Amino acid sequence: MTEKEYNKCVELYADGLFRFIVKNLKREEDAKDIVQNSFEILWKHHQELLFEKAKAYLFTTGYHNMIDYLRKDKRVSLVEAFPENAKVQSDISLDIHSVIQKGLERLSEIQRSLLMLKDYEGYSYEEIAGITGLNASQVKVYLHRARLKMKEYLVKMENVL
Repeated sequence: MTEKEYNKCVELYADGLFRFIVKNLKREEDAKDIVQNSFEILWKHHQELLFEKAKAYLFTTGYHNMIDYLRKDKRVSLVEAFPENAKVQSDISLDIHSVIQKGLERLSEIQRSLLMLKDYEGYSYEEIAGITGLNASQVKVYLHRARLKMKEYLVKMENVL
C-alpha cells in the first residue's frame, strides 16, 4: 500500500471504525486512542498490505485493541463517589437511543460487537468471521442469540418506559 492509499484509508474508514469502537466502549476518548492505535499499526504494516484488504485489517486490529482494552479495564476498577447533593433527573421520556443502548449493554462483549459489525457497519458473516477470529457458523449463532436477547429486552414495556 502506498502513502497515498494509506491516506485514502484514513479518509474512508476512520469514522466507521470510530463509530464501531465508541458504540462498544461508550467513551469517546478511549475510542479515539484505539482508532489512532489501529491506524498506527496499519502504517507499520502498510508495505505488506494491499489497499483492498486495509478496511478488514483496520477493523480486525481495532476489534482486538478494543477487546484488550476491555479486558484491561475490567481488571482496573475505579470507584467514583457522587456528591450527596447531586440531583437525579427523574424525567421519564421515550428516548429510543437510550433504550437501544441499554439493550446493547445487556449483551456480552462478543454479542455486542457482532451485532454492531453486522447490523450497524454492514459487514458480511465472512468478513465478521475474519475480523473476530470466529468461523462464519459461530458468527451466525452468536448473532442470532444477540438479536433474540435484544428482542426480548425491547418488547418488555417496562424497559421502554
